[in-house]
Amino acid sequence: MSATGTSTGDLIAIVSNLAKARVLCVGDAMLDKFVSGAVERISPEAPVPVLRIDGETAMLGGAGNVARNVVALGAQVSLVATVGDDLAGEEVERLLLGLGRATPQLVIDAERPTAIKTRFVAGTQQMLRADWETTKPLAPGTGAALVGAVKERLADHDVLVLSDYGKGVLADGRAAELIAMARDAGKPVIVDPKGRDYGIYADADVITPNRRELAEASGATTGDVDAAARAAAGLRGDHGFGAVLATLSQDGMVIVSEAGTEHLSAEAQEVFDVSGAGDTVVAALASGLGSGAALADSARLANVCAGIVVGKVGTAAAYMTEAIATLHHQDISRAEAKLMTASQAADRAEVWRRQGLKVGFTNGCFDLLHPGHISLLAQARGACDRLIVGLNSDASVARLKGDGRPVQNEAARATVLASLASVDLCVIFEDDTPLDLIGALKPDVLVKGADYALADVVGAEEVQSWGGRVVLADLEEGFSTTATIARLAGDRA
Repeated sequence: MSATGTSTGDLIAIVSNLAKARVLCVGDAMLDKFVSGAVERISPEAPVPVLRIDGETAMLGGAGNVARNVVALGAQVSLVATVGDDLAGEEVERLLLGLGRATPQLVIDAERPTAIKTRFVAGTQQMLRADWETTKPLAPGTGAALVGAVKERLADHDVLVLSDYGKGVLADGRAAELIAMARDAGKPVIVDPKGRDYGIYADADVITPNRRELAEASGATTGDVDAAARAAAGLRGDHGFGAVLATLSQDGMVIVSEAGTEHLSAEAQEVFDVSGAGDTVVAALASGLGSGAALADSARLANVCAGIVVGKVGTAAAYMTEAIATLHHQDISRAEAKLMTASQAADRAEVWRRQGLKVGFTNGCFDLLHPGHISLLAQARGACDRLIVGLNSDASVARLKGDGRPVQNEAARATVLASLASVDLCVIFEDDTPLDLIGALKPDVLVKGADYALADVVGAEEVQSWGGRVVLADLEEGFSTTATIARLAGDRA
């Protein structure tokens, strides 16, 4: 089983080229609702927890989430789906239009309510999911309208995605009809399947089952990577698929194609929520193929994006900037488990807060790490439960410190910081001050050295405005990066 890989630079070039991709997505659109709150008591009426609700959000689900992920990666998408003549259907259209690079083509069927999946969440724990949906067959007129919409738009797109959630859009032979239509037009077809009968997707270019779906469709065991690869190869041979890309959770992915079998190890450092991760894989794969990238490279990109979204909470998307930053950070070291983009760190900080943990923040250049830095970081960590360190980028340090600085580049400085037990996350920022980063992270505690006056601490006013506090840490006398560099220069003279 091969495991060759394109260079990080080549993958970054592919991500940067995704804007040219035009993806046509057809499938079951739905509305994902998240009702969040806290559980503080058991109901006196029955032995069930009482959720005290403090918020509700609505997001695109199903095929709509595929569209959202395509746009997040910078590509264009058109979504052909059916919705009911109801408020949820209007919300789906509004959310699609709000994406900016998405064109909704929604067929309204008054006899079929828009599917709604409502998740009730206490902290980070999902308590209950309630589904409002129907799976009855589409009326003949509705089905014909969907196929007609695809026929009108196929020529203007690079790749066709069939996102099957088993709600009826791709039933009654429509999947086969659309696959044949795309093949006649020379457009690759990616299918996110449902059910046990994969014969309905015969001749698709790529099919993307997860481990459970692969086992059900093949009737084979998929407990380890080799077993999953054999099951995928069997499905490919039985139904004429160009390739089978199976997502295997903590085991990453395995892709079986005419070129052979390749295993891609999981990219995620820590998993918080797998909601919608399959949609992200399909979106990244389609965007990659639509931009002209090879299947293997598109699969590697999909693997990177899957690792991003499972580290978030809720039905999430992987953004182009996150994918590029993640690929850049792979070149740093194993300590990169603590190195994140600002948006990734913000998601992690929110998870920590929901767990009742206080999130702290401090920042600096940390060019040549010395005992003064170690003391500051230890005091900062002592003032909170989780410490995020903002690290000035190389360009930022040069602007602040002048020629010859930094002595160590940002990769080296981040690696050293990430190796410290007192540091939980490290975020490189480009600005001269961390104000925007502080606004994104919303820390509970902001820590700076006692050589600052409170009024001069960047972000102090903002942190205090949301109920946080500012801590001025004691300084270790006699330690300075600038002084150390000056002494070294004197010795050389």
